[in-house]
Amino acid sequence: MIYTLPFIAALIGWFTNFIAVKMLFHPKEPINLLFFKVQGIFPKRQKVLAEKLGNMVAKDLFSVDDLLVQIKSADNSQTMTLVESKLDDFINTKLSKSMPMLAMFLNDELKNKIKNTLLEEIGEILPEVIESYGQQLKSSVDIKGIVTQKVLQFSTDKLEEILYSIMKKEFMFIEILGAVLGFLIGIIQVLLISFQ
Repeated sequence: MIYTLPFIAALIGWFTNFIAVKMLFHPKEPINLLFFKVQGIFPKRQKVLAEKLGNMVAKDLFSVDDLLVQIKSADNSQTMTLVESKLDDFINTKLSKSMPMLAMFLNDELKNKIKNTLLEEIGEILPEVIESYGQQLKSSVDIKGIVTQKVLQFSTDKLEEILYSIMKKEFMFIEILGAVLGFLIGIIQVLLISFQ
């Protein structure tokens, strides 16, 4: 009977850690137990988690400044190809329809000259437009606030699902570690009892 002690201790160790992991998320709503209020850690501290996550994302992971650096360093050749295509459409189709008299005086050479002049001008002002848009973006987009709001809007079920998907192995390790430690403590108890 004494040799079953390590297995009982392992079961107790696993069970207590299993309960501890479950209590990270449950109960979802506060429950009064005599003089104590019991609630899962994550549901209870969701607001704090949301704020800290919002701060971390905005400060360390992603900022509007990072986005602006990427936009400014991006190859604008695709953008200019799109602009050129739109200018071709404007000069050859829309300009002819809206100003038919002017269209009569435009030959292909003149159309190309107008298009190339406009492309050159657009190419020069594009960095200014990007900078201006970037400043507007910087003043109007609050990454910290967006992340905080998104996390606050998660249901407790969704929050549990997300955290479990990220930390499933770690939670399982905690449960197994409880069983292993319980088993080792049981062996020590058996040895202590045997040597008395």
